[in-house]
Amino acid sequence: MSPPLTARIHLLITLVLVSCAALGGLCSGLLLGGRLMALVAAGAAGLGAWIGSRLARRQIMACVSPGIQTVSADGYVQGIADAVVVSIATYRAAVFPLVPHGVTDEERDARRTLAYRLSAIDSVPRPVRLSAAAALEAIDRGTDVKQADAAMKGLYLTAYEQRRSQ
Repeated sequence: MSPPLTARIHLLITLVLVSCAALGGLCSGLLLGGRLMALVAAGAAGLGAWIGSRLARRQIMACVSPGIQTVSADGYVQGIADAVVVSIATYRAAVFPLVPHGVTDEERDARRTLAYRLSAIDSVPRPVRLSAAAALEAIDRGTDVKQADAAMKGLYLTAYEQRRSQ
């Protein structure tokens, strides 16, 4: 049975770290005092790097445990939810620009398309998807800024609550 990938990666990093430390000690020893000093410095530096790596191994393996996959998946879901929020916010800014005629029709349509596509991704949590639909509906009307802002606030709060619950 081969060790898990994380253990093999840590072993490889340890090997590189010890080799570099020993090589650095060797060079320093040669510059400071000759061959004998080079061997002593290389051995001390390599041994110090190996001991430090062994002491840190348990903490590193605890951080990179098999449970990291679920955290990564949750992070992906949170990232998608945040992308939905940002895309809808940019679409809202295109529909209600600060400067009259500040956004072209093509740009507004492109932002609308992106907002709808991101909102339709399957991995977007259902509450965020429902809030996104409400926000998109309010923005699509394009008549009431306050209603669109209220819908956007609901979307922000839903995405925030979704992040806190995971």
